[in-house]
Amino acid sequence: MQETNILSVTQLNNLIKAAFDNVPALQNVCVRGEISNYKLYPSGHHYFSLKDQEGSLRCVLFKGSAAYGLRFKPQNGMSVLAVGRVSVYPRDGAYQLYCSRLIPDGAGDLQMAFEQLKDRLWREGLFDEAHKQPLPAFPHRIGIVTSPAGAAVHDMLRILGKRYPLSKVILLPVRVQGSEAAGEIARAIAYANREQLCELLIVGRGGGSMEDLWAFNEEPVARAIFASRIPVISAVGHEPDVTISDFAADLRAATPSNAAELAVPDQTELRAQIEALRKQLAAALQRQAQTARRRLESLESRPVLRDPMQLIRDRRLRLDQGAEALLRNYGALLQSRRARLAENAAALDAMSPLKVLGRGYAVVSDESGRLVKEAAALKTGQIIRITFQDDSAPAVITER
Repeated sequence: MQETNILSVTQLNNLIKAAFDNVPALQNVCVRGEISNYKLYPSGHHYFSLKDQEGSLRCVLFKGSAAYGLRFKPQNGMSVLAVGRVSVYPRDGAYQLYCSRLIPDGAGDLQMAFEQLKDRLWREGLFDEAHKQPLPAFPHRIGIVTSPAGAAVHDMLRILGKRYPLSKVILLPVRVQGSEAAGEIARAIAYANREQLCELLIVGRGGGSMEDLWAFNEEPVARAIFASRIPVISAVGHEPDVTISDFAADLRAATPSNAAELAVPDQTELRAQIEALRKQLAAALQRQAQTARRRLESLESRPVLRDPMQLIRDRRLRLDQGAEALLRNYGALLQSRRARLAENAAALDAMSPLKVLGRGYAVVSDESGRLVKEAAALKTGQIIRITFQDDSAPAVITER
């Protein structure tokens, strides 16, 4: 064998790689298969295999390609269409498919990404009704996060000015389409909250395809809306269009114009309500005045108001009658008490020991003043006192 035909492993692998790279049909292929052995490395590169019933193909989707060609999260067992080129990795000597895009088989990649993100955020609780904030009834400042060049912003400004001109509208201009749009929208929402620019936010744009509206299906926008302390109305596209922003917002509007209608009250309706309240108040005041007038007329018809001295005369007459009755009753009571006193005095006088002494009896008492009731209590030589009706005299016991 000639030495010129001897190749190193690397040389042979490079020849094979060059052969693959020079085949136009292998530079843009679309392969259908089922994902297996999927792994996402910290570098951001995606490695997996595509397989069918009889074969397997190694695949790689680099981080740079994934940023534009991957809108959903690949999973083992998922049937996909892989678009890319076939080439050889010289170090391993194995050919593989270098993917530039992955598309779910049977469904669009955007729809798949939409469903996956919606399911994940729903599980995290970003769509829970418990987190929804009520809209202010009469917002003084309204922020609009949208493109300044679209027709949607002009419709919203026109409707807001017509319905409730008292509100001040603050436009936060952003791109609403393209790879940079989601970041700008999220930053505008965060800025409005940080600076407390307004009391209500409207986030949205006019209609378009799913690709046109995709910025409002991005996770950063959904999380910015969820974190907003300012109530948010999502107004994206037309009524049939549904985005992730609609689920995360405090209120979904069918269109941007509808968002403006939901954001503020209608001044025509407010004027009608105020007029109705004014009429009710006027009627209530009139009824109150009529009631007060009738009461005043009733008071005016009373005699005391026609002749105030008559009341004094009546009171004076009643006072005289009361005094007369009091004196009359007091005299009778005094006479009755005097009669009872005379009776009691007579009874007391009848029981007085002086009456007994008046009939010739006397009362004997010892030196201490105690009455002597029997002779046995006396001693010879004892001094006693004999009390008569008019006086008393001492005496000495000489014998018993």
